[in-house]
Amino acid sequence: MTAPQTTRLLPQAYRPLFAHAGFRRLLPALAASDLGDGMSVVAVAWLAIEIAPPGRSGMLLGAALAAYALPGAAGALLFGRWLRRLPAARLLAADSRIRAVLLGCVPLAWVLDALHPALYVALLAGSSVLHAWGNAGKYSLLAGLLPAEHRLAANALVSSSTSASIVIGPALAGFLAAAVSPAWLIGLDALSFAVLAVQVGRVRVPSGETGQADQAAAPVDADRSAAGLHLLRKQPELLGVLALTWFFNFLYGPAEVALPLHVTDDLHAGAGLLGLYWALFGAGAVLGGLAAGALRRFPLWPVTLTIVAGWGLALVPFGLGAPAAVTLACFTLGGLIYGPFTALSYTLFQDRTPAAWLTTVLAARSAALLTAGPVGTALGGPLIALMGPRGVLAASGVATVVLALVAAVMRARTARRAASRLA
Repeated sequence: MTAPQTTRLLPQAYRPLFAHAGFRRLLPALAASDLGDGMSVVAVAWLAIEIAPPGRSGMLLGAALAAYALPGAAGALLFGRWLRRLPAARLLAADSRIRAVLLGCVPLAWVLDALHPALYVALLAGSSVLHAWGNAGKYSLLAGLLPAEHRLAANALVSSSTSASIVIGPALAGFLAAAVSPAWLIGLDALSFAVLAVQVGRVRVPSGETGQADQAAAPVDADRSAAGLHLLRKQPELLGVLALTWFFNFLYGPAEVALPLHVTDDLHAGAGLLGLYWALFGAGAVLGGLAAGALRRFPLWPVTLTIVAGWGLALVPFGLGAPAAVTLACFTLGGLIYGPFTALSYTLFQDRTPAAWLTTVLAARSAALLTAGPVGTALGGPLIALMGPRGVLAASGVATVVLALVAAVMRARTARRAASRLA
């Protein structure tokens, strides 16, 4: 079937995208890098377990997962002065090259029997240091590459690729890890970013659009973040939404570390089961995210707090020694519950913030939340050494339920005070 015939089979909104040579060249490379990162969700954790010294797997696993995320958060906050004015394509290419080289060193060191845990953590940390900027550069590049009327469709395709990778990548990694070392899967991730770096270099942005693309490239605007935090101090409800989101993401971090060790230590299973857990979670999250629009008819605060409590309850059966079939179902349900949270959290900010201040407040939100998940992940290792994987999963769930209850009580008190002032 020829390219024009294939294009005619697409929905009308997407046809102009595939008529654009630059976008056609870029999309497969972006999808490959998304799939590589999806596989690394399993591969990074599994390799940490394999190379950890006896009795130290929890500590190394927490350090590896934190290293794969926390430097990106730090890079977003620290490098703005030098990077925010770079062209979007250069940001995306720089991030892709760094990830290709440093992640590519992982299988090389593994083959040479030189993959010391400290080296492994250092390579992961170095590979992620520009990743927030690379992600910002990706969407800014799309904005500069395409006319305004085609950007929503392009963003939808690229976001769908990311969502699909959450489902396909872990399952594929779990299957392949039964045949090859997870170090090779990280090598495939590195290869995907090498391809992306080459393809980005072949894309030419129209000269009239580069300024707009570059202006949007910063993942966190430091000036707007400071102004936004100043505004949030005067808006208790918005500050409450931000605090709830931060602690929700923070309490998720230890569960991410504990799950791989639960599979190995408690269930005595392999990477295939870990991949299945994440694939089912991703499928549930995609479905939950799609359902977020229907939840808009209900009061947003109660729905948001119900999601937080529901995710916590989904983790509790892990601590009760439930069989794998039950916890797989719980993790799928947890993904379904978790899926709408980000959209609803943004909606609360949009509804409660004056339009003139919205981008400023959202910049502050991004700056504050960048640290939550990585800090929680880093804490996971020491907690596992104290409580074991099942204990950490259960504790994360119970703490999340308590978070929802505390937030509900504080929300009720705030509403009563507001009503009394109006009376």
